[in-house]
Amino acid sequence: MSIRPTLINRRTFAANAGLGAASIALQSLLADEHEQASNALAPHHQPTARSVIFLFMSGGPSQVDTFDPKPDLAKLAGQDVPDSLAKKVPRIKRAGLSNLLASPWNFQQQGNAGVAVSDLLPKLGKHADELCVIRSMTHRNPVHGPGECVALTGTSLGDRPSLGAWSIYGLGSETQELPAFITMNLHTDGMQFPQAAGWNTGFLPPKYQGTLVDPSTGILHAKLPANVSKPQREQELRAIQSMNRKFYSSTKLNELEARMRSYETAFKMQTSAPELFAIGQETAETHALYGCSGKTTREVGRACLIARRMVQRGVRYIQIRVGGWDAHGNLKGNHEKMAARTDIPIAALLSDLKRTGLLENTLVVWGGEFGRTPTMEGRSGGRDHSPTAYTTWLAGGGTQGGQTIGRTDPIGYTVTERPVKPLDLHATILHALGIDAKQLVFDHHGLQENPLGVSGGSVVSEVFNPK
Repeated sequence: MSIRPTLINRRTFAANAGLGAASIALQSLLADEHEQASNALAPHHQPTARSVIFLFMSGGPSQVDTFDPKPDLAKLAGQDVPDSLAKKVPRIKRAGLSNLLASPWNFQQQGNAGVAVSDLLPKLGKHADELCVIRSMTHRNPVHGPGECVALTGTSLGDRPSLGAWSIYGLGSETQELPAFITMNLHTDGMQFPQAAGWNTGFLPPKYQGTLVDPSTGILHAKLPANVSKPQREQELRAIQSMNRKFYSSTKLNELEARMRSYETAFKMQTSAPELFAIGQETAETHALYGCSGKTTREVGRACLIARRMVQRGVRYIQIRVGGWDAHGNLKGNHEKMAARTDIPIAALLSDLKRTGLLENTLVVWGGEFGRTPTMEGRSGGRDHSPTAYTTWLAGGGTQGGQTIGRTDPIGYTVTERPVKPLDLHATILHALGIDAKQLVFDHHGLQENPLGVSGGSVVSEVFNPK
């Protein structure tokens, strides 16, 4: 298929004007409220949250070493999984049943409600009364890539819209200057590349896609080129848009329409986006709180601080991916390293949201694609992947903190009470935003799709109203 010369000329002109491919591709920036409202539904019920910050701990934090204490592991260390429990473990890839491993850390009951938190996470432990801990997350895919897709899109294929995309489709944007859905992927420590499905749109229109940014450099190409004034840029864009509109009138290409909107929003961002990432405006106290100057905490601290600034500026859905939790060997060294990177910044985020009054209407979610086995992998003191039982917590946004939901067996291998699947978590997050996932419908070639697909899911009501 040949490409018309006029398209090539437009691309050349855009590059010369200083708008690189990254700016053109900011599909989620669009966001004219009137247009979004025509595609989406108004909230189905009173929301408890206006924004979501999803702290995705890629690699699989160990539930039995963080938020699900299992004293029996110390008693059974070195032994095989008891037959009474082993027969309940699904025969999925790499699920070992030999050589149980005690946790290297102790657990303390924290806060007024006495929620158990590992000594691995002392700063987060001080926020126990804000945490609603779900100990009974479960699915059946033990592989990182597909597991990440399950956690963020609901299916292992990653061919459906991400949760962030559904959120924007359902509610639109609160800001015209910034993307409604922003993703930050932090250093992966040798982990596999982040799964793009986690911020993509699947079959939804591309305008609901998450915008990928770097917390250190911000949004690429959002800054005005050197020696280009605002009036000059406006004149350049008017010329580009004039040619685009003329070409669109004869082709009616949806992709071209989306590009036209991207130009308009990219220009708005050239004045607003740089300010978003200018964390030098924050006080020295705030920088110290997040650990922005510490070698270990700098990256996650900066991302968490920027997430708070995004919430203040009306960004609807923020996703921070922190890779590196894959502890096949040396569990103690791996998890201590990851806790050192994340404990202070995430605790700071909760503190800062609370002191600024934003936690009340901001839902913070923490969790990975799966958990880890209670057994030791090989002789290296690590743990293998285990999706059969793992932990997620939520805070703020109308959730009831200081509680635990669900239960696992005495060694933390399988769920024994109140199983919660990823789609249940998705339904719960959307519920906080005022969306009934079963009523949020998109016509996909005649099929009435909703965020829960054919597998379905239900709101974990105890998150908001404990029994």
